[in-house]
Amino acid sequence: MPSTLTRAAEGFPRRAFTVDEIIAMQDAGIISEDENFELIEGEIVPMGPKYSAHERIKSEIAMELVRACPPDLILGFETSLFLSRDTFVEPDISLYPKRLQSQDVRGPDILLAVEVAASSLPYDLNLKARLYARYGVRELWVIDANERVTWVHMGSSENGWGVVTCEAADETLTCAALPGFAFRLADA
Repeated sequence: MPSTLTRAAEGFPRRAFTVDEIIAMQDAGIISEDENFELIEGEIVPMGPKYSAHERIKSEIAMELVRACPPDLILGFETSLFLSRDTFVEPDISLYPKRLQSQDVRGPDILLAVEVAASSLPYDLNLKARLYARYGVRELWVIDANERVTWVHMGSSENGWGVVTCEAADETLTCAALPGFAFRLADA
């Protein structure tokens, strides 16, 4: 069976992978389970290391989200979420129904995805935000770990996000799925 191809920025074709092929390569030891990457529309995209500002913000938000999380929801940390047969992402934090196994979570099941970015900010605000919208994620936060601002994305559709706001560090972040949740990056 011929491979699926994608077209790289310079115009040359590249072989595209599926989620099942990536899992098979991990099972065979071709790709280590320790490798940090995402599969974006068939292309393997390596993820860089996370620095102290990234980890601190992620930890502070996670602690507050856990406190506000009802028993029927689960908070995932860098969980592989399979959006399509050729796309999986690993947001820093994800919130979805507890009744689902992580491999069964699909876009509309994701109540909140949080991407904390330092060097990957343009990637997270553009390509990944479009993917999250296309696959029906309910709410997305992209946090600039350096400037401590958060882009809150609401109202996903195949065409993008209905509303995107930029919240400063001293403004309160709330989550539609967690009515009691309130957090300020300035407090992290």
